[in-house]
Amino acid sequence: MTENRRTSFGGTLGFVLAAAGSAVGLGNIWRFPSLAAKDGGGLFLLVYLILTLTFGFALLASEVAIGRKTRQAPLTAYRSVHKGFGFLGPIACLVPFLILPYYCVIGGWVLKYAVGFITGAGAAMADKSYFTNFITGQWEPLIYLVIFLVITSFIVTRGVNKGIEAMSKIIMPILIVIVIGIVVFSLTISHDSVNEAGETVTRTGVDGLLVYLIPDFKNVTLSSLVITILDAMGQLFYSISVAMGIMVAYGSYVRDGANLVKSVNRIEIFDTAVAILAGAMIIPAVYVFQGAEGMRAAGPSLMFVSLPSVFLKMGFAGNIIGALFFIMVLFAAVTSSVSILEAVTSSFMDGFKLTRKSAALTESVIALILGIIVCLGYNKLYFEVTLPNGTTGQILDVMDYASNQILMPILAIGTCILIGWFAKPKYVIDEMTKNGEHFGRKTLYTIMVKYAAPVLLIVLFIQAIGVLKL
Repeated sequence: MTENRRTSFGGTLGFVLAAAGSAVGLGNIWRFPSLAAKDGGGLFLLVYLILTLTFGFALLASEVAIGRKTRQAPLTAYRSVHKGFGFLGPIACLVPFLILPYYCVIGGWVLKYAVGFITGAGAAMADKSYFTNFITGQWEPLIYLVIFLVITSFIVTRGVNKGIEAMSKIIMPILIVIVIGIVVFSLTISHDSVNEAGETVTRTGVDGLLVYLIPDFKNVTLSSLVITILDAMGQLFYSISVAMGIMVAYGSYVRDGANLVKSVNRIEIFDTAVAILAGAMIIPAVYVFQGAEGMRAAGPSLMFVSLPSVFLKMGFAGNIIGALFFIMVLFAAVTSSVSILEAVTSSFMDGFKLTRKSAALTESVIALILGIIVCLGYNKLYFEVTLPNGTTGQILDVMDYASNQILMPILAIGTCILIGWFAKPKYVIDEMTKNGEHFGRKTLYTIMVKYAAPVLLIVLFIQAIGVLKL
């Protein structure tokens, strides 16, 4: 795809909403709250905010600037910046290639629960065995995978303006309204329970919010602080969609006249606000009905086991809140899956000169085949393997580990070395300020991309491969 034929976002708002929609995915909703609960509540939020404004900002600005400067997809953009770093292109394409199949499988799970709560089956879904029975089933997970993937593929084949941008302008405002509504509701609930001493204890949503927001320094050690920093840094990959090729692809669709500095700032603000709201939506509700123990749940167990149980305990209102919650999660999953597919589609278009429709459908068919294998990993192809970081997983977990724990840090480290030491920070700074914009964090950007970010990323990587034990 040549530069003069490349489609652009209709405006800055479309780009910001699309980028924010990519960032606001399952990682923000099921991973952020559990990490906050595990790592001292407000302490994690403070560390996360600092890293967002420094580490995350440097990676986000770099990728968006590379995209707009080169006007190319991730597969070919890095070679355009510096011929010696062309190897980063295939990695940037491989990451979303690996993520899309299992992300669509999980998207199918979300769709199943959204349909269930909408049709009044929330009580049945609150049973602890329901989720396991569902994902180990032979046909139902496959059906929901296909439906979710078809929705994703349809949006991407419609193009940047009629598909991605139009979807983002509709879905994102609705998503925000639902999130804020559930947050308000979570803060109004209360529940009486009997503790081990036989005393009646009343927990409120406001109590849960305070647990979430107020830093807990009681048991903080140097080791626990390092773990909190690494957790927050790992979460940033999910939260702002960096090191996946997505922001390079989206950046390539941004018009030359757009203010990149303001756009990056708005994406940071939007993502951080939604991540914090996700915690304020989930943690108070879980705390009210399950106490501190319930807040330890993470990932699928939080989304598909703990929360349905919480919704059941809310009574009649729980089915309504549950339906709204899973509709919101479905919207978040779709906006993210669309961005993941777009990263691969744009790479196929630029790298192999395919039409958008051919590129999107080719990747969708491959994702479907791999997605079926992921589904079968919970029944016909079930196995367990211990990963280098000490966790145990199945096919989905292996793909997640390879993409998120190995390839994404490698891509991020490579990007920092490329921009920090070869193309030089001026490459990005000039692109960010090409229309005379004021780049207030220019010095900070240079320090982060040359020194701080690579060091942090290397520590994160050696922890992921099991060399660093904390």
